[in-house]
Amino acid sequence: MPPPSNTILLVEDDQNDVFFLKHAFECAEVTNPLQVVQDGQEAMDYLQGIGKYSNRTEFAFPALVLLDLKLPVRPGLEVLHWARQQPRVAGVLIVVLTSSNDPHDISQAYKLGARSFLVKPLSVSERLEMARGIKRFWLELNQFPAPE
Repeated sequence: MPPPSNTILLVEDDQNDVFFLKHAFECAEVTNPLQVVQDGQEAMDYLQGIGKYSNRTEFAFPALVLLDLKLPVRPGLEVLHWARQQPRVAGVLIVVLTSSNDPHDISQAYKLGARSFLVKPLSVSERLEMARGIKRFWLELNQFPAPE
């Protein structure tokens, strides 16, 4: 796996959800660069660093992936399964961030290697609380492995 940068990759097709998450991150003072892709295939291309994502200076390998499940082209669970099969991508932190609270989706996400499963909050205060939690746990307290 390439050494992680401090970049967050958001895999989200709903522009309203992108806007609300960016706003919550801003309010929570999350200063990490945020890259956004809108479908599962784009996420796979980004993680592989191929096509328009081949410039790793511009599209750094992410420290954290926030992955929606309901995506066009390739669904989130397929992306998650694919990521865990790729030696260069298998160790990346993938947190599911979706509107689904279906027990089957939760179970499948964990079986496929998600590190956490978050249901998108609806209120401004809940979004801010979630952003602060992501910042504190995944970006500040979490320890990343040394580059190989």
